[in-house]
Amino acid sequence: MRNEILTRAKRIVIKIGSSLIASRATGLRPEQIERLADEIAALKASGRDILLVSSGAIISGIKKLALKEYPKSLPVKQAAAAVGQSRLIWAYEKAFERMGIHVAQILLTHQDLADRRRFLNARYTLTALIGFGIIPIINENDTVSVEEIRVGDNDTLASEVAHLVDADMLIILSDVDGLYTEDPRKNPSATLIDLIPEITEDIERRAGVSSTFEGTGGMATKIRAAKKVGGYGVPTLIINGERAGLLPHVLAGGPGGSLFLARERRLTSRKHWIAFTLRSRGHLRLDQGAVDALITRGKSLLASGIVDVTGDFDAGDPVSCLDPDGKEIAKGLVNFPSDLLDRIKGLKTQDISRQIGRQEYEEVIHRDDLVIL
Repeated sequence: MRNEILTRAKRIVIKIGSSLIASRATGLRPEQIERLADEIAALKASGRDILLVSSGAIISGIKKLALKEYPKSLPVKQAAAAVGQSRLIWAYEKAFERMGIHVAQILLTHQDLADRRRFLNARYTLTALIGFGIIPIINENDTVSVEEIRVGDNDTLASEVAHLVDADMLIILSDVDGLYTEDPRKNPSATLIDLIPEITEDIERRAGVSSTFEGTGGMATKIRAAKKVGGYGVPTLIINGERAGLLPHVLAGGPGGSLFLARERRLTSRKHWIAFTLRSRGHLRLDQGAVDALITRGKSLLASGIVDVTGDFDAGDPVSCLDPDGKEIAKGLVNFPSDLLDRIKGLKTQDISRQIGRQEYEEVIHRDDLVIL
């Protein structure tokens, strides 16, 4: 199964971590960028569509600005990104031009992905670039992002891009070999897990946190990214990008890295967008009867099953549905603002009409706008 997935994947999103192509001491590492470009060009020549999500702009800018430490304030990070981004894309352009391959720079924010129309426009643009044989190089638009519209990290951005372009696989190139049974730095006998059929709570517990200056995301963000794209039917390979030749070797069916399988039941693009791209604006705590109706009977959510409403949201906003123990079990687009929903929670439809007045919708969240998590 593993070899078949690796060898047959045609459209691949590759995320390149900061530590692979940049360092505090030297800024960008051009020899590494050229080596990765050679390997990626070989994959493209074999008939695969490649999109890159590349970190490294901020580290490159830190070197150029002669900063002594990683910036803590957002304006300084944005300044470093502004300086470093042009250097980063120019390094990629020079590296790929040697093989006659053109690249394009795409900068995104969470706001671009959360708006359905802009999401689809980004999809059409990336698809057109692929059709022209161009490799899109994607990064977060750090120079304009504020907290509300930030994606947050490039592992998450890569998972969003994999959904955006209907990828067959997400590959995360890092400075680690993959997921181990234990932390290999603490236990030398720990072994690499080459195939993970399902991301369980135990798998999530194994994920550590990056401690390097260059890497701002750890294994935890990579596991979350794999879980996200797995819901859309896309497997994820985490592999050591420092090892020359390993990437084409593994995609030819050789050993290496950790492959996370996808869910067999693939969410539609719109439902995946609701579940994993949109950020919840509030929470609805449900009684057990409502939980059972959603999960086992595929019903819409009615006001009668809501016990508590938290958050400040409008009609059409995404909200999370919690079971009686507070565990998130579903997410969807709500038909009522929070203040009105707080007044009608627990009421049956006929009681709402009598006490509040007739409403446009009977369902608080229609099943077509609801995703079971």
